[in-house]
Amino acid sequence: MHGAGLAQMESLRARIAALEQRPVLAGRAALLGVSETAGRNDGLPISPPGLLHEVFTDERRNAGAALGFTLGLARPLFSAERLAVIYLQLTAETQELGLPYGAGLKSFGFAPETLILGRIATITELLWAMEEAVACRAVAAVIADIAGHNKALDFTASRRLSLRAASAGTSVLLLRYGREREASAAKLRWKLSPLISGETMYDARAPGKPRWLAQLQKGRLDQHRAEAESFVLDWTEHGFELVNGDRAAERVAPAAALHGAAPVALGNRLSQTA
Repeated sequence: MHGAGLAQMESLRARIAALEQRPVLAGRAALLGVSETAGRNDGLPISPPGLLHEVFTDERRNAGAALGFTLGLARPLFSAERLAVIYLQLTAETQELGLPYGAGLKSFGFAPETLILGRIATITELLWAMEEAVACRAVAAVIADIAGHNKALDFTASRRLSLRAASAGTSVLLLRYGREREASAAKLRWKLSPLISGETMYDARAPGKPRWLAQLQKGRLDQHRAEAESFVLDWTEHGFELVNGDRAAERVAPAAALHGAAPVALGNRLSQTA
């Protein structure tokens, strides 16, 4: 090779080396609004990156709120180097659970351009795609929305995901449905349940904002708290908001007695008057 060719080759190698050292997609940080979303939680709990989460809700009709809560957990994980969240779902379950809506994401403060959707044919391929996505240093979090209870998603699979998440610094969030709980290596397990809606300003009897209870059933965010943590949340136009800054579920009002219920003593005297 001639001297000019060698010089061009060395110049190309230098350019490639410079590109490899540059943070992935760093030039798009301002365009995607990462500076506005990084570290933002609007009252939702913030966890360190590189953890495996499980987010459970009992019924599939709560899928929208559960996804909103999961995206809220993922949003603070954005950084100048990690500008994407991968959302994976089985193709057969897409029609039942639906897909994230771009305009809704934008009002939630989550740039739609940062969410990459993937519909996978089988659970085995989905688990493989998750592991590959976790290894990408441009990914802040990987969300897997899984409606059924698949045997392939066992403790061994969750252990692999947990180890890969810790090694790569990429969080993994498994969105699950139903009351069943398998053994899992997840560091944090959440349960999202609906509550009676909050009151409105002008009419206490009218329904207010949808209200939810987020319970941390496994793991701890605060190492100094031995008990499980609970968060009462209102679903607003811009996502979840913590109710009155209160982190305790004990503030939820108990269910009222049925209207017009007869006292026990009255029932006991019925036989005496017959």
